[in-house]
Amino acid sequence: MRKWPVLSMLALVIAIVAGCSNDAPPKADKVELLISAAASLTDSLNELKTVYERKHSNVTLTFNYGASGTLQQQIEQGAPTDLFLSAGTKQMTALVDKKLVDVDQQNNMLANELVAVVPADLDNTIQKIEDLSQVSVGKIAVGQTATVPVGGYTKETLDYYKLWDDVQPKLVFAKDVRQVLTYVETGNTDIGFVYATDALTSDKVKVAFKVDPASHKPIVYPVGIVKATKHQKEASSLYDYLQSDEAMKVFSKYGFSLPAL
Repeated sequence: MRKWPVLSMLALVIAIVAGCSNDAPPKADKVELLISAAASLTDSLNELKTVYERKHSNVTLTFNYGASGTLQQQIEQGAPTDLFLSAGTKQMTALVDKKLVDVDQQNNMLANELVAVVPADLDNTIQKIEDLSQVSVGKIAVGQTATVPVGGYTKETLDYYKLWDDVQPKLVFAKDVRQVLTYVETGNTDIGFVYATDALTSDKVKVAFKVDPASHKPIVYPVGIVKATKHQKEASSLYDYLQSDEAMKVFSKYGFSLPAL
């Protein structure tokens, strides 16, 4: 007879615990943010991914790295993208004009420099841009001028020095800035034009010379939220974080700077 009160109490406790668990706040749904980013941002964003996901356990960052022009075209064709980080303002402006990015949800985030690199184990006979016209200079790696921002900046520079026509037979075009770097690292070209940040990532190349910034448009990296995002709250949070002091410390470590106002 004494067992019934004990069983009744046990049932009551179970009911109370069950009720409490029903009142507990549900866990946040896991969200995957898709970020299309210029290839030159690979190392810095990979580091920031680890930091950000540690602080936001419900968010996974997935990056699609490539040439900014190619990424722009993918977004225009409806590729799922939450944020876009370009190595040039031209691509972001095109998306704003097509109403795929809100003008109030994009901002110039970073700046970079253009340099010429040569294989690290070779004697450097190229010390200034005018040396490119020398007969002894072989293949020159550059980004595709239409879709790769670094290629556009390179063409502007070569036009500025009236060298484009002279060196055109020597040019080897690459799909993005990292491929330019690879061509030089492997010795497939004698020299290549990359961002200063890319030159820092490799011990297989060395800087032959820095390009005068007056010879090309400013190298500016804008960031923007794509209107088609299905995760506006999380995309906005990441957008703000990428422009925070904490993120800038990481970008600075990889050679980026703040754009001029």
